[in-house]
Amino acid sequence: MKQGRKYALNLLLILVITVFAVWFAVKDNYEEVLRLISNIKWYYLVIIMAWGIVYTLVIGWIYQVFGRRYRKGYRFLHGVVVAFVGAFFSGITPSATGGQFAQAYIMKKQGIKVSDGASILWADFIVYQTTMMIYVTILFLLRFSYYSAQNAWFNLILLGYLINVVVICALYTMALFPKVYIRLSGVIVNLLARIHLVKNREETLANWNLQLASFTTEIKKLTKDKRLILETAGINVLRMTLQFSLPFFIALMMGIHLQPGQLIDVIALSSFVMMANSFIPIPGASGGTEVVFALLFGSLFGSGTGAVLLLWRFSTYHLVLICGAVIFILAKRYYDKKQSREARDSLPKEEIL
Repeated sequence: MKQGRKYALNLLLILVITVFAVWFAVKDNYEEVLRLISNIKWYYLVIIMAWGIVYTLVIGWIYQVFGRRYRKGYRFLHGVVVAFVGAFFSGITPSATGGQFAQAYIMKKQGIKVSDGASILWADFIVYQTTMMIYVTILFLLRFSYYSAQNAWFNLILLGYLINVVVICALYTMALFPKVYIRLSGVIVNLLARIHLVKNREETLANWNLQLASFTTEIKKLTKDKRLILETAGINVLRMTLQFSLPFFIALMMGIHLQPGQLIDVIALSSFVMMANSFIPIPGASGGTEVVFALLFGSLFGSGTGAVLLLWRFSTYHLVLICGAVIFILAKRYYDKKQSREARDSLPKEEIL
């Protein structure tokens, strides 16, 4: 009950902040926004709405590839359920902290051990973060100098990019020098305990070391499977291209004139929005995402920025959130019934009678 109330409050917070952010984005030209959206063809709207679903299906594909290492016959549908459940719980918890716990729960229901589920999530995190930083670095080299000269907000994007680079480098040095990080974590935990930010020093230190051990183990496993790395990295490139290119196609469907070469600009700007989102602790990065999008895309889409923003955000966040909630409820009900049926079938007939 307490957890459900917490999620309800998070959803209310998302709604309030999103309404305010949308108002901020469209307040100066709401008539133009309404005109663009009302004039768009219905089948274009279907394509736009389906885009966010297809993007999540691609994430499910990645989970299927990783899941096959631990369970034969792990199907695409299994991975899709994990992807949507992760999207839902990441979207309603601060800094997306709830997604992986829910995904590990679903994978356990699917017949994957908790430890193996954690390995899958670590592997996905490692490959995604590495691929993303390579992808975004290329975009930075192609477009950042041009946009940074026009908009002061890009200095914050650069800061976000540098922090992500530091995080990736730190993760890989953890795998290379785990003993150094174990000693360092001991120093940090002791310091936090002295200033009363950590209550149980031993438990916290044990959890940190356990996470470090899991991470380094998964890194070593991945390095031995080059084919898996290349396959999942390639799917992640498709995943990010779908994610970052959608505003370009929404603008074209609305009749906003863009040159084919500006697709790279849109992909770059979308990646910069995502980079900024990683520092917004509000559930779903609500509010901040809309504001950053409006600031960065304003010079490219002009008066149509607000209309593109509304459809893009609904397709990639709100619709996926709704689908994720429905899929989680249905999946939980299905796996609970399956577990009860299996438990009943395993009992001797005398006990059932």
